[in-house]
Amino acid sequence: MPADRDVQAFDARAAWYESGRHGRLHREISDRVVELALSQVPAPRRVLDVGCGTGYALRQLAARLPQTGVFLGVDAAPKMVETARSASSDLRLTFVRGTAERLPADDSGYDLVISTTSFDHWADQATGVRECTRALTPGGTLVLTDQFSNLLWPTMLGSRRGKARTRSRATRLITAAGLRGPRWHPCYAVIIQSVTAVK
Repeated sequence: MPADRDVQAFDARAAWYESGRHGRLHREISDRVVELALSQVPAPRRVLDVGCGTGYALRQLAARLPQTGVFLGVDAAPKMVETARSASSDLRLTFVRGTAERLPADDSGYDLVISTTSFDHWADQATGVRECTRALTPGGTLVLTDQFSNLLWPTMLGSRRGKARTRSRATRLITAAGLRGPRWHPCYAVIIQSVTAVK
């Protein structure tokens, strides 16, 4: 799938992304990611959300973390970034356009990096994970959530050829990027899972 095709699809859905049945599903998954992230890093100083979409997860984290100074959301879809900006009045939250493969984020600048169901859309997942690692402080934590299941093997031979859609493939990318101690956590149903790892 061309890298810009997913961006166009997300742009088209930005205005109503948090609405309806799909919006409820997105919010429920994001709420679970927020709980997991806070269980791993209860008091982060700076938070980065890669593929932030409408900024829902960052807004939830900001509401729970009054002492955290910086929340940066990055998304490749410009209309998602616009929607995220308009949905938040918290001055600690900043939303910018960018990709996982070239994060507009400081080296070693964030002690918590999250990504919720955007990993499957990254054009180069290995580079994206390396960029997340670069942005993490020493001892910082990555919380990566997406579709990871051996049930997805057929898709990796077709439309998602080469994607890390299983635990084993994703674990290899994470450890190759220099992150330690990957641990898997159930998130939603069977297929949506989270992995945490530390720099």
